Amino acid sequence: MRLILAGCEYSGTTTLAHAIDDWMADTMGARFSLIHEHYKVPHTSGHPDDTTPEERTQILALSPKLKEMVQRHSLYYHVQPGSFDGPDWMVVGLHIEDAVYGPLYFGYGGDGDRHDRKVVSVQVERAITRFAADAILVHVKASPDVIARRMRQKRHEGALVKEQDVTTVLRLFDEACARSTLRHKLTLDTSASSVAESVTEFATKVEPFLTDTDRLRILAHRALRSK
Repeated sequence: MRLILAGCEYSGTTTLAHAIDDWMADTMGARFSLIHEHYKVPHTSGHPDDTTPEERTQILALSPKLKEMVQRHSLYYHVQPGSFDGPDWMVVGLHIEDAVYGPLYFGYGGDGDRHDRKVVSVQVERAITRFAADAILVHVKASPDVIARRMRQKRHEGALVKEQDVTTVLRLFDEACARSTLRHKLTLDTSASSVAESVTEFATKVEPFLTDTDRLRILAHRALRSK
């Protein structure tokens, strides 16, 4: 199973990524070897992010040109043929996240810029489609009020999205996901759902997109558990 989870901060992408990993272990007897989540400046490396506070300060001090270059190189690195050698691959954010946050907060990738993120996104998805046509885009969303409440209740360390920007960011993610050329897409709205309910919804919506490998693993895992 190859998944890209994308959505506004506090929509639940990280939480759902790990919950889906647990679901896959329970359903298929396999886990994602890595969950790539390092596409939000200044969190640009590691599984999970392992940059120090000093390093994050250094990254934030980079010029827009250098921030753009770091992120673009990271995007292209993660969609090389070797990324898809196995049947499973999960990323949180990737080009969708970068296309929203780069122009909004870091001064790069806007319309008409040298590395316009609408153009880069097409290039990234072209590579994904070439090597992993079964990739699924999971758009994770929540209402503006819910995002703002979660933000106030438990502010993330180094949080990026500002409360006054929530409506704008949600719209930008809607537009970026709608523009995506990936064939397989589904949406999860976590506004009124528990993590368990969202995973159940995911399991239902992802079923038509499961590969033969996924389906065989489900059957084999059921058979082993029934013994």
